[in-house]
Amino acid sequence: MPVMRKRPRKPKPKPLPERAPGLEILTLAARVRDAEPGLSWRAARERIAAGGVTVDGRVEREAAFRPEPESKIEIAAVRPGGTPAVPAIRIVHSDPDVAVVVKPAGVLTVPFEDKDRDTLIALTRVALRRRETAKGNKPNLTLRAVQRLDKETSGLVVFARNIPAQRKLQEQLGEHAALRRYLALAEGKVEAAEIESWLVEDRGDGLRGSWRGPGGPPREAKRAATRIRPIERLAGATLVECELETGRTHQIRIHLAEDGHPLVGEKVYIRDARAGKAPRIVASRPMLHAAELGFDHPHSGARLQFEEPPPEDFLEILDRLRLGRKGGR
Repeated sequence: MPVMRKRPRKPKPKPLPERAPGLEILTLAARVRDAEPGLSWRAARERIAAGGVTVDGRVEREAAFRPEPESKIEIAAVRPGGTPAVPAIRIVHSDPDVAVVVKPAGVLTVPFEDKDRDTLIALTRVALRRRETAKGNKPNLTLRAVQRLDKETSGLVVFARNIPAQRKLQEQLGEHAALRRYLALAEGKVEAAEIESWLVEDRGDGLRGSWRGPGGPPREAKRAATRIRPIERLAGATLVECELETGRTHQIRIHLAEDGHPLVGEKVYIRDARAGKAPRIVASRPMLHAAELGFDHPHSGARLQFEEPPPEDFLEILDRLRLGRKGGR
């Protein structure tokens, strides 16, 4: 008679220990699921990939990204079709010739590829349509780009609303008659300076930067001039004001980085950061904000000037660096 043997019972799994708050850095997908209980992993990843989640004010599309525990995660409302709602654009001035708006970080000024959607120029048209329709007017949705801000830069942007206005505004920019002041958080102790260089798309190491070769600059090089003024010393950084004489691509980021003071949050132009200094300061984007914009109205000639305070993510890091400086005294 065969011997009947009882199968050993599997031990009950031990409960996982509760994680200590702030010690484990979760992925963005996990943070989204924590914020919306019942959301599947797939739905969380799709929400992130569609641009519906911001980290410290910046759109983050990588589900595996691990934000800092203190980072602010915001999940956009979802349209009826299941896609995230786009950010609303605030218009600070509009008339038949110009429109001045506030650009959020993470939004392209104009499309570069056919697939680019929800750019600043497109969202401004939506905002203008709503504003004019509410007044009972037939909206003029013509917008022409005059200036551009980097995708991750926030702040004031002006659009022309007809061809003559576009030409006159471009003339002011070319003649350095328009005022463009930026606020930036730059690493290290930044001193007042007037930086002038010739920018090229590849200075020899694959990235845009200042030409440093022998002889005169090449034909494709473009003159770039930036005036830098320190405003406040912080913990490991400086709040600075940057005024553009010229407006080249990534001009402020390059000039500060090549001077040894990359922007807080800079991920591209960090090759000239001074070695042996304090560790890099973590931020979700390069901390650069177009705070002041001035120009002569293309039709009336009246001087228009606008100011816009930095957004929340900029101010949060500024406050943190202020506290760090006080604590180090």
